[in-house]
Parts: sequence; C-alpha cells; structure tokens
Amino acid sequence: MAAFETMTPVTHGVFGGRLSDAMRGIVAAVVAWNDARETRNALSKLTDRELEDIGLCRADIEAI
Repeated sequence: MAAFETMTPVTHGVFGGRLSDAMRGIVAAVVAWNDARETRNALSKLTDRELEDIGLCRADIEAI
C-alpha cells in the first residue's frame, strides 16, 4: 500500500515570508532609484538640441 504525504512542509514561517517580501520591496526601490539616477545622468550629458529632439528640456530632467 502506498502512503502519500498530505501535508506540505513549511519552508519558512509567516515572519520569514514577510521579511522576504520586505527585502524584495527594498531591493526593488533601490533598483528603481538607481535606474532613475542613471537616466538623469545620461540626459544631463545631452545638448539642449538633443533634448529638444526627444521632446524634453533641461528642466524636465529632474522630474524623471
């Protein structure tokens, strides 16, 4: 006769799951901040004419 395990093992507790979610949120926020920082730096290096070609002006850079 075969026996099947009906209970799934708990790999982490509720606290561990919330901690993982919090860490994922923090990492995602840092990644988003860094992407915006790199974009602002790249746009700052463009000339006014190049910015105009893509529909931006120098004042728009900080809003990104």
